[in-house]
Amino acid sequence: MADDYYKLLGVEKSASSADIKKAYRKLAMKYHPDHAKGDKSAEDKFKKISEAYAVLSDAEKRKQYDTYGSADFQQRFSQEDIFRNFDFGDIFREFGFGGRGAATGDGGFRFSFGGGGSPFGGRRAQQAAPKGSDLVYEMPLTLQEVVTGANKTVSFQHQGRSENISVKIPKGMISGKKLRLAGKGEPSPYGGPAGDLYIKSVVMDDPNFSAEEHDISVNREIKLTQAILGTQISVPTLDGKEMTLKIPPGTRHKTKMRLGGMGLPHMKGGGRGDLYVVVLVSTPQHLTAEQERLIHQLAQTGL
Repeated sequence: MADDYYKLLGVEKSASSADIKKAYRKLAMKYHPDHAKGDKSAEDKFKKISEAYAVLSDAEKRKQYDTYGSADFQQRFSQEDIFRNFDFGDIFREFGFGGRGAATGDGGFRFSFGGGGSPFGGRRAQQAAPKGSDLVYEMPLTLQEVVTGANKTVSFQHQGRSENISVKIPKGMISGKKLRLAGKGEPSPYGGPAGDLYIKSVVMDDPNFSAEEHDISVNREIKLTQAILGTQISVPTLDGKEMTLKIPPGTRHKTKMRLGGMGLPHMKGGGRGDLYVVVLVSTPQHLTAEQERLIHQLAQTGL
């Protein structure tokens, strides 16, 4: 889990530059190797708070950190980026640590006063320059396209010019699912690789069906007598077929009946969701004289 720089320094996200500097000075005095000789945990803590201070004391780096968040920021920026244009020599001398270096084994913990950059060696400083920002393109799809898949053309701005890309939409790409197009995002401001373009599915409303994840539902209306006596109805499917569904006697209003495997397909692993038929029992608002007479007769039988 990525460290939270604000928590490392014990300050709020709204802390001023002076508060951040004061907090770092207090912690640096406590964990500096000159004050905690031989304490590996103190050295590790000192590395972390120094990294936090290098970011939060720089207005632009702090803005980037607040924008991307801990995990994403530390994936995008190596320690070389974090400590660039940051002179620890001046900082440490201001705090009274002097200009001499200290070193430990294995981790490459060393100071490089006078030249700026990171005072810490180690593998992380060798990371490649961070990639550019990712882009998200929202692709509207019909339920039928989610069932069958589709070929779409994406038009977007890439590195200052318009670009068209043909994209094969797989079956089962329900709302929120994404496809990744590597290197089609924003260019890196630090010379690294470009970010990625993500095609995000947004399933459009359908006049007949509603969808929830891979399940779909459709409303079908029957008469009061059909609900009482039972009947058979025709149910449309997203495949363009008609299914016959038996309605048992005594079916209540808004009863849900399931047709297994007739919903939306899954992108991976095969299979499909279910189709739910919502039975709506229509109650007549107006009766003919004959209908009213028959209803009264039924009422006399205790129905």
